[in-house]
Amino acid sequence: MARPVVLGVAGGSGSGKSTVVREVRRALAPGVVSVLAHDAYYRDLSHVPFDERVEVNFDHPESLETSLMVAHVRALLDGARIEVPRYDFSAHVRQRETRPMAPTPVLVLDGILVLADPALRALMDLKVFVDTDADVRLLRRIRRDVARRGRSTASVLRQYERTVRPMHLEFVEPSKRYADLMVPEGGYNRVAVDLVVTKLRKLMSEARASASAPSPSL
Repeated sequence: MARPVVLGVAGGSGSGKSTVVREVRRALAPGVVSVLAHDAYYRDLSHVPFDERVEVNFDHPESLETSLMVAHVRALLDGARIEVPRYDFSAHVRQRETRPMAPTPVLVLDGILVLADPALRALMDLKVFVDTDADVRLLRRIRRDVARRGRSTASVLRQYERTVRPMHLEFVEPSKRYADLMVPEGGYNRVAVDLVVTKLRKLMSEARASASAPSPSL
């Protein structure tokens, strides 16, 4: 198989990254795109008392085991299968079960900090930053964390003020300068999504051509 094309999708929490990824997957053929979420690589805190776990700054790069994600991306690029961690966001621990993943023509790296890490950026063929107003992002984060992660509105707002906003300003927002393409308002920006899909198709075509080219004779 041709070397996978790696797409990095970053942006603030609640910016609409997941919508962009969903629309990209929808535009390409079934089975072409796999998604590796940075969130899956949060460090296991099972050794830490629960009342201390909830105070951890989960928006700081050090809260993620990015080195393991880098190793997994490299393995996929080499044609190997990986076991992706599963994370329990309500208990802040890694689950024992993992999720198997095999290489696909397109690999999407999704997360607020994927463009902030030089090692991850070096593996990307296309880098996208989803840029959405802060008030919209906050509303989306409240809805998500209350509905999917068992959080209270008060705890979401407290975390946003204490860590999410400061870390966004320190790490996430500056990482947009590494993006090849800015996507205002997430996946509802059809023109930007179409540009991403067009570029991915071109990169996949180039990867197939490279894989089928005869090796130079010695």
